[in-house]
Amino acid sequence: MLTTEQRGELPKTLTDLFSHFLLVQTKRKKNKYDKGRETSPQELMKADRDFLLKLGRLAFEHLQKGDIMFYQEDLERCGLDVTEASVYSGVCTEIFRRESVIFQKSVYCFVHLSVQEFLAAVYMFHCFTNRKTEVLQDFFRQEDKDMKTEVRKNFLRKPNCIDKLSSFFETVAESDLSLDVFLKAAMEKSLQSQNGHLDLFVRFLHGLCLGTNQRLLGGLLGQTQNSPEIIQRVIENLKKMNTKNISPDRSINIFHCLTEMNDQSVHQEIQELMKSKNREQELSAIHCSALAYMLQMSEEVLDELDLSKYRTSDQGKQRLIPAVRNCRKARLRDCSLTEISCSSLVSALKSNPSHLRDLDLSLNQLKDSGVKLLCSGLESPHCGLETLGLYNCSLSEISCSSLASALKSNPSHLRDLDLSLNQVQDSGVKLLCSGLESPHCRLETLWLRGCSLTEISCSSLASALKSNPSHLRDLDLSHNQLQDSGVKLLCSGLESPHCRLETLW
Repeated sequence: MLTTEQRGELPKTLTDLFSHFLLVQTKRKKNKYDKGRETSPQELMKADRDFLLKLGRLAFEHLQKGDIMFYQEDLERCGLDVTEASVYSGVCTEIFRRESVIFQKSVYCFVHLSVQEFLAAVYMFHCFTNRKTEVLQDFFRQEDKDMKTEVRKNFLRKPNCIDKLSSFFETVAESDLSLDVFLKAAMEKSLQSQNGHLDLFVRFLHGLCLGTNQRLLGGLLGQTQNSPEIIQRVIENLKKMNTKNISPDRSINIFHCLTEMNDQSVHQEIQELMKSKNREQELSAIHCSALAYMLQMSEEVLDELDLSKYRTSDQGKQRLIPAVRNCRKARLRDCSLTEISCSSLVSALKSNPSHLRDLDLSLNQLKDSGVKLLCSGLESPHCGLETLGLYNCSLSEISCSSLASALKSNPSHLRDLDLSLNQVQDSGVKLLCSGLESPHCRLETLWLRGCSLTEISCSSLASALKSNPSHLRDLDLSHNQLQDSGVKLLCSGLESPHCRLETLW
């Protein structure tokens, strides 16, 4: 459609592509119903302006709630005529359609979620430029319980937060909200979303800053403040965005927003750093997001990702984690990782295909909640992880329950597990051994150094060594108070004809 109906350069960004898409649809509609003289893009958009803004309002209000299906009353509330909006009218056939009848009610939707997100961004940008402060205030105030949006809650944890929040809303109400402040607030809100439902929306918002897209969309957006100084402030805000306590996967969207604004500086800097022989230069957080994106998009699978080799902050190291999806071995020791970081790792373990075979997470405060998340990835049929290092990760017996479940999964590929220096205690080992006794378990090496174990653990381990089949070859029980009675119990397992243990510490 673009090559046959448009002239000039093809779109280079997602916003540019969707702007052309909207223009093509309005042009096709005009050719079908209003045959006559040639019309400029601005005139085309002006003719359908009210209709598209009503669609945008519908898209925006329901995107916030996570709704993708609408009923007649939803359309009417936004001022849309049902006949006009339906597929049978021929208006925007490729944008909006009537799906089916459920409980004798027609259901409407956009042809794709991305179309809904784009129109929602157009409407939001229109509200900003036309100073529709009520819409803006509602957007930044809204606490959507279904989506678990925690913008206000996180804001209120900060010192003097109530004054700051009040000041922000007063700025909106006084119509003094500048483009850079508006986009920064929208970006911060999108990052707080639990499932990323505003990610593409906020990318489109940034792309709509560009004069090229504003000219394409004509009167849809209104008069904007797009001076070079303001655009540069928007770019700098993105580069400095604080993503502490935000999933590393979500942080990559900041890099995408820069791309939508045609800013290639971070990409170019990364390429220069990779070519340079000087490895001493420190990577910024936004550099790490860009590098993570480039590594996971690479056609070649990385043999090893070792975060200790990168000179960057803890936040920078956390932003590199999404690259784990495209590597075989990941060394993530002592990187201040938390439960939040585990979401990216789970995604890597569940991906199809999953390349990761060796994962070292030692010396991070993952806690039981992080390991529980991780085990949901280990239980995936696509997971092929063989070695897992959880040395000194602040774990308790609760983690052993999750790991036992993973060892029982079919298939279980895990061969090497290090739980040393965690307070798993006897109750944890008992839970773990229920996994070792599973016929699906293939674990060969188990490290339990300094885990506050007593002779009670030896009874559970002896039972595991007697199981048929028992695959355990290497067992480390150093720095535990097993005493003679514990070793006596353990030896009853060593004497079993099913035991294949070769090394005992």
